[in-house]
Amino acid sequence: MVHVPTTTRFIKAGGLRFEVTECGDGQQLALCLHGFPENSFSWRHQLPFLASLGYRAWAPNLRGYGQSSRPVEISKYHIERLVEDVEGLIDAAGTTSVLLVGHDWGGEIAWMTALKQRVHLSGLVIINAPHPAIFASRIFSWPQIRRSWYMLAFQIPKLPEYWLGRQSARAIGSAFVDMAADKTCFSKDVLDVYRQQALIPGALRAMVNYYRANVTFLWNARATLNNLIEIPTLLIWGEQDTALGVDLTFGTHQLVPQLTTCYLPNVSHWAQQEAPGEVNKAIETWLATHGAQLGSHPR
Repeated sequence: MVHVPTTTRFIKAGGLRFEVTECGDGQQLALCLHGFPENSFSWRHQLPFLASLGYRAWAPNLRGYGQSSRPVEISKYHIERLVEDVEGLIDAAGTTSVLLVGHDWGGEIAWMTALKQRVHLSGLVIINAPHPAIFASRIFSWPQIRRSWYMLAFQIPKLPEYWLGRQSARAIGSAFVDMAADKTCFSKDVLDVYRQQALIPGALRAMVNYYRANVTFLWNARATLNNLIEIPTLLIWGEQDTALGVDLTFGTHQLVPQLTTCYLPNVSHWAQQEAPGEVNKAIETWLATHGAQLGSHPR
């Protein structure tokens, strides 16, 4: 793969400032949304790849993360505000062709952006993030309750931030290593990026507020989010995900008619970091297959 350098800049959208890692200068935008407790660094293997295909690839630190704006109120992290951030970034990019890519929380935001249909998306790539209606229908059933225990624990005031931040945010690093199928992918240098971010004053509270602000949304999503997503969609799923069971992918095609699903059997929740070659290949194959529907293959 041809090396394409990355740069970091700040972009204003919706009254907030976002720290964005950028790679490439194509006319079509690939907007990559990270999850918890990650940041834009989690897309380090995908940004040069997408740029080599001809995309202008952006990976913002979502609100509350890194040097992006960090509102204090819990309500500022409601999914509606997070979708507005994505819409604002797309508007700031000044393009009408957008490939939206999301993992974990970033995947949920990407799903919701597609469901809202307020911006035009040419395609959707979701990595280990269930459709919100499916997640809502199964989150309160066993064994997903056992997998999602931390979401309930995060509702407690202050204690999660203390626990995650103690011993130089040791628990943040452990989250990656403990869940990984291939632990060699998470060296000390990689973990330090995430741990240092978590130690920024106010960052952990913001990160946990994603869960606090969206309890009602998750409860209501099953009944309110059953409209179809009509755009071509690729769902990539690491089957060794200990937080989100593979059963959460079942039935997605009923809500997403143009769905392609790619299962990675020996890969964990951290798919794009742990198996970048497999993830990138899946994206490239899907893009080649659906190029006409996506507007045009950039390369």
